[in-house]
Amino acid sequence: MSQASLDRCGKQPGPISQKQLLPNLPSEEIMTISVGDKLPEATFKVMTADGAKPVTGAEIFAGKKVVLFGVPGAFTPTCSNNHLPGYLENHDAILARGVDTIAVVSVNDVHVMGAWARFTGGEGKILYLADGSADFAKSVGLDNDLSANGMGLRSKRFSMIVDDGKVVALNIETKPGVDESGAAKILEQL
Repeated sequence: MSQASLDRCGKQPGPISQKQLLPNLPSEEIMTISVGDKLPEATFKVMTADGAKPVTGAEIFAGKKVVLFGVPGAFTPTCSNNHLPGYLENHDAILARGVDTIAVVSVNDVHVMGAWARFTGGEGKILYLADGSADFAKSVGLDNDLSANGMGLRSKRFSMIVDDGKVVALNIETKPGVDESGAAKILEQL
């Protein structure tokens, strides 16, 4: 192995993401994940009875069918009043169609996600995933810069069905609302 292939710590570098390779390229020009793609490696935080814990994408998705939906922010009006309630109301119907886990991800810290889970009554029904630095959202091309609205970098509103780590259905909202990413659409696709 040549010295040029080692990083400054003398280790072989891992895979380079599009964002690392092209850091000034706007997110909308980075490829968005598509149906048929495997989800990239990711680590989220979840709130447990023992406090905040990391959980890997492999722990969530490997060997399982998962409905994952993303929201711009916990406690925001559309997310709390329209998007999440649809998944809570249809929880049993979704699981009855062979889904192992329903998870929501947001670019919020784990404490906010834990509070949102308690506030909405979703603890034990939905897995609330904190993507605090938007690493997952960026890695799948679903990040959304809402700085003009005072919200900073967030996730686009989306839903997907993931089977053993592979995206088998993907819905991304292009306008306000939950017509494309809500529970009703997921039920049609299961």
